[in-house]
Amino acid sequence: MKIFKFFLSVILALLCAESLYGQSVSLLKLSELEAKLQRGGDVTFVVNFWATWCAPCVKELPHFQEIHDKYGASGVKVMLISLDSRNTLETKVKPFVSRTGITADFFLLDEANQQEYIDRVDASWSGALPATLIINQRKGKKTFREGEMSYSQLEEALEGFRE
Repeated sequence: MKIFKFFLSVILALLCAESLYGQSVSLLKLSELEAKLQRGGDVTFVVNFWATWCAPCVKELPHFQEIHDKYGASGVKVMLISLDSRNTLETKVKPFVSRTGITADFFLLDEANQQEYIDRVDASWSGALPATLIINQRKGKKTFREGEMSYSQLEEALEGFRE
């Protein structure tokens, strides 16, 4: 009986540790994203729109983690926003995110009208994924790019924001 209790307590501890230290994914409305960007002061936001089913998106995610690790302490905030459907949050998105080991902030965009949020993010966005928005409100700088980005392309895009 003591052995059973011991193993049960170990299993519970492991389950609790995973939920405490695993990466989370929060739902995010576009208005909430816009508010975060507006209130950001001199923070440069690197906002990547991706999906679990998008191979180029998945391929570039580690580059955003590198940017997070290298520049996070110097005013760069990485936000990884999944465009997977809300009903896949628990079954696909969260399990995928927990396997990545990425510590940058993950969100799932909680919007029904795809064309509306595409237009509000950037008028030039066709809706293709991946897509990346880099913005600093205080500096009045913004750049938007569709398509996969390498780490060096991300660093190059950030250069104009670090001046």
